[in-house]
Amino acid sequence: MAELHDLTALEQGALIRSGEISPVELTEHYLERAARLPQEYVDGAFVLRDPDAARRRAREVAAVGPVGDGASPLAGVPTAIKDLNLTRGVPTAFGSPVFAGYVPELSDSVALAIEDAGMVSLGKTSTPEFGSPCYTEPEGRPPAVTPWDTTRMAGGSSGGAASAVAAGLVPVAQGSDGGGSIRIPASCCGLVGLKPSRGRVSGFPMYGDPIGLAVSGPIARTVADAAALLDVLAGRRAGDPTWAPAPGGTFLEAAGREPGRLRIARFDRPVIADVEVHPEVQQAYDDASRLLASLGHVIEDVQVPLPPEAVGVFETCWAVLTALSTVPLEPAQRAQVRPLTRWLGERGEAVSGPEFGLAIGAMRRHAADALVALAPYDIVLTPTLASPPLPVGAIRDDADPAADFEAQKRFTPWTSAWNVTGMPAISLPLHQTPDGLPVGVMLAARPAEEELLLSLAAQVEAAAPWKDRHPPLW
Repeated sequence: MAELHDLTALEQGALIRSGEISPVELTEHYLERAARLPQEYVDGAFVLRDPDAARRRAREVAAVGPVGDGASPLAGVPTAIKDLNLTRGVPTAFGSPVFAGYVPELSDSVALAIEDAGMVSLGKTSTPEFGSPCYTEPEGRPPAVTPWDTTRMAGGSSGGAASAVAAGLVPVAQGSDGGGSIRIPASCCGLVGLKPSRGRVSGFPMYGDPIGLAVSGPIARTVADAAALLDVLAGRRAGDPTWAPAPGGTFLEAAGREPGRLRIARFDRPVIADVEVHPEVQQAYDDASRLLASLGHVIEDVQVPLPPEAVGVFETCWAVLTALSTVPLEPAQRAQVRPLTRWLGERGEAVSGPEFGLAIGAMRRHAADALVALAPYDIVLTPTLASPPLPVGAIRDDADPAADFEAQKRFTPWTSAWNVTGMPAISLPLHQTPDGLPVGVMLAARPAEEELLLSLAAQVEAAAPWKDRHPPLW
C-alpha cells in the first residue's frame, strides 16, 4: 500500500488542493519519517531540522490554503533549503564552522520564492564548506550519502538536498550549481537535477557570483516535479545583473508537451580532465543515445566545444570565487577553514585584478565559441559523471588539497562546461549498475530553452520511467 512519500510532489500537492490531506498532516508524515530513518543518514542530509517551526509553517499554510488559479501546485508540500541560502531567523552556516551560530536578518530570493509559493521548509540541507567541493563532507558532521549505498557519497555541493529527496525525507528540494553542484548529486542519488540558464533564478540580495557561473535549481524524483519547483524559483528581481526571458507558459506545462523531432549533438570525451570513463557510464551514455534515436531524434557526434585552455581560465575564476569567501575572514577564522578552502582561497588571492579581468574575458570568449559551435543543435548529450558514486572520502584529501582538486575534476569532467556557457542542463537517472548504483546522463539546451529541455526530459522519462525505482533505505 502506497504511503504519502511514495507519491510525487505534484500528487501530494493535488491531495492538499482536494482537501484529502492537510499541509499539517503531510508535514507530520515527513517529520515522523525523519525520526524513523537512521539518524546518521538524516543528519548527513540536514544540518538543521526544526520540527516545531515546520509545524507552525504548515498551520499557517493550511489556514490560508491555495489561493487563486495561479497558486503553485506545490503549495503545502514540504521541502528544505540549502545551507548556502540566507533564511531570515534560521541559522545559516554556509557549510563552515566559521559561521556556526550565524542567523541572517533577511532571506534571499530562493527562500522568499519557496515561502511565497506556500511550501513548508523542514530545515536546512547539508553542503560542503562554501559550496566548493563536489562531495558533501562538512567538518564535524556526518557526510551526505546516497541511499543506494550508504558507504558512498551523495555528491556535492547540494549533496544534502539530493540525499534528502532520494530517501523520501522531502519530495523536492532546491540546490545551487556553480560547476555541477545540482547535477552531480542528482547522478549520485538517482534523481532529476536541473541547472537552469544563467539569470533564470535571481541571486538577490547577495549577488555573490560576479562571474555568472552559479544558479539555483530543482532536485526531484520526476521531471514534472522538477519543472514545478523551477516555476516556484524562477523569476527576476529589480537589480539582477542578468536575467533569462520569461517562458511562454509554465515550465510544468512545457514538461507535458511533445518536443518534436530534435537534432541532438553528443560527445563523451571528458572536458576538464584526462580520465578513463567508467564502463557503466559509457553504457549509460550509449543506451541514452539509442533511446533518443528510437524516439525519432537525430543524433550526431561532435567535438568537445571547449578547448583545453578554457580549463585553466575556469580554475582561475573558481579560485577567485573561493577567495571572495575567505578574504573577509579574520586570521583566527581562517585557521578554522578546511585545507582545500584555504588552498583555493590563497590561490585566488594571488590573482591580480587585471589577471581576473582577463580570465573573465577569456571565459566569455570560450563560452561564445562553444555556443556558436553548438547553435545548430537543439540538445547536447553527455555523461553526467565519469563514474558511479564513489566511496565517502575517496576524493577528499586534506593533506594534499591540490590532489583533492584534481580528483574532483576527474570525477566531474563535463558538468562545469554548461556553467561556463550559461546553458540549462539536466541530469536524468537513466541507468543503474549491476549492483544497483545510479548513473546519470546529462542533456543541455541553448540558453533560456528550459522549456524544450524539460519537454525532451519528460519524453525520455515516459519512455524509460524511473519513478518507482526505490533505494534500499526507502
